[in-house]
Amino acid sequence: MHIFKEFHIEAAHRLPNVPPGHKCARLHGHSFRIQIHVEGEPDPKLGWVMDFADVKAAFAPLFEQLDHHYLNDIEGLENPTSEMLCRWIFKRLQPALPGLDKVVVHETCTSGASCSRDSF
Repeated sequence: MHIFKEFHIEAAHRLPNVPPGHKCARLHGHSFRIQIHVEGEPDPKLGWVMDFADVKAAFAPLFEQLDHHYLNDIEGLENPTSEMLCRWIFKRLQPALPGLDKVVVHETCTSGASCSRDSF
């Protein structure tokens, strides 16, 4: 079974490696929507895979690093595409969140990236 919790961050970035003249080379921002998916069996007594508050607590340090910041200034996000942001979150969240299965990053309403433990 999978559960997920969704977070929203506001952040600015620019993509330094795109072709000359590409609009994403300019400084701009997004209202990112991030989903954290956890896999596991529901506890027989509690009836849940994990307390959603535990997912929130595990993500809190990353939220503080990302929300209302310039992503390019964060170590490991010098080229902060949605794909790289997704992978960055997964790698840092995995040790703190047993059962982490997938991270999904939506940079717009219609575009985003996802990675799972099978992606590594």
